[in-house]
Amino acid sequence: MRTLEEVQATLQIAKLKEEDLLTTVHCLSFGENVSSADYCLMELDDTLCKHIETGQSLIIRGDKDERAVLCSRDKTYDLKIADTSNLLLFLPECRTPDQLSSSQDSSHVVHAQIWGFCNSYWELRKQRPRLKKLKKLLMENPYEGPALAGQEENTENRYTLQDLLERIQASEEEIKSHLETIHACQIDGYWRVLDFDYEMKLLGHVTQLVDSESWSLNKVPLQTSLQELAPLEPREMIEHCLNCYGKRYSENDEVYYALYEDRVCRGTALMLLHNAVKFNLREFQEVWQQSVPEGMSTSLEQLKGVALVDRTSRPETISLLQVEDLPEDTAERFNHLFTLREKWTEEDITPYIHDLCGEKQTTGALLTKYARSSMQNGHKVFNSRRPVAT
Repeated sequence: MRTLEEVQATLQIAKLKEEDLLTTVHCLSFGENVSSADYCLMELDDTLCKHIETGQSLIIRGDKDERAVLCSRDKTYDLKIADTSNLLLFLPECRTPDQLSSSQDSSHVVHAQIWGFCNSYWELRKQRPRLKKLKKLLMENPYEGPALAGQEENTENRYTLQDLLERIQASEEEIKSHLETIHACQIDGYWRVLDFDYEMKLLGHVTQLVDSESWSLNKVPLQTSLQELAPLEPREMIEHCLNCYGKRYSENDEVYYALYEDRVCRGTALMLLHNAVKFNLREFQEVWQQSVPEGMSTSLEQLKGVALVDRTSRPETISLLQVEDLPEDTAERFNHLFTLREKWTEEDITPYIHDLCGEKQTTGALLTKYARSSMQNGHKVFNSRRPVAT
């Protein structure tokens, strides 16, 4: 180990003034059997540092055929290896200037051992959670209602929350939020998504009851609904349907639901469009309005991101196109959209790309990067910047 005198001699050879340097001198040495493969370094921002310092975990998720992501409790980060021309040393016993004592007047030597070294580190970038796989897994065995007498329920391909955490590249909070978005529910400890026809059947029971009882759409009593519909469907499923399509509140110790007009109208529209390739727009709007509960008003604004109107056809048509069915990758999403339609107005395409926006990113910026604008009949339209792969 070097002595202080040897260090001072080295400074003279290097023509460095001792008074220009800190009084503490670190002398580094390699430990036994040190290898670059012993450690991986990861660069964390202040938020993630505090996350670790408070005893919380960071988890790397992804199947073997997927690119790994890092997840905190509520956010997802892309993992990317960043190379550096500087050798990065792992020195547990090293002290930075702000950690050194300012009372040390004379020069002294501190010996620190190198535990590992790297020429690269993991760089983190916040990204959108990859949630498309979540519904795909749950749709392997959608819940179609209680098994009929003499029938056995299919117990294959069912997933607990822990199962989903191991398979889905997203944080726990993002997964839970998306489970709520797709109207999934827990049945016997497993997360299940409802079969579409069964969900519409439940919604139909609720809306028909509201109509028959002449209840206010903003005051649907929970207990009375459960009692009236219990002979038709499990009470848990009726309550789940009310949670999906209404806002729960209490009044005089009674629980009520205020039905969301947009959600009920959207669900009814999906039911009408589900088995139709294209629907005459005018006829669809008439049937749609007649199909929703009295007192609710339908509007095409309610169908943004789930249905596409073609104003260029004669007669005008509407067809089912749900954003959740589109590719998650941005380039693939644009390619798919331009395969469906050569030219898009900004109003039509925005609902189908809004979820692709990262932090501080706008749909306008995405269109600038992936599309080319032009004028058609006095309206700005967008088409693909490159040949579309069909």
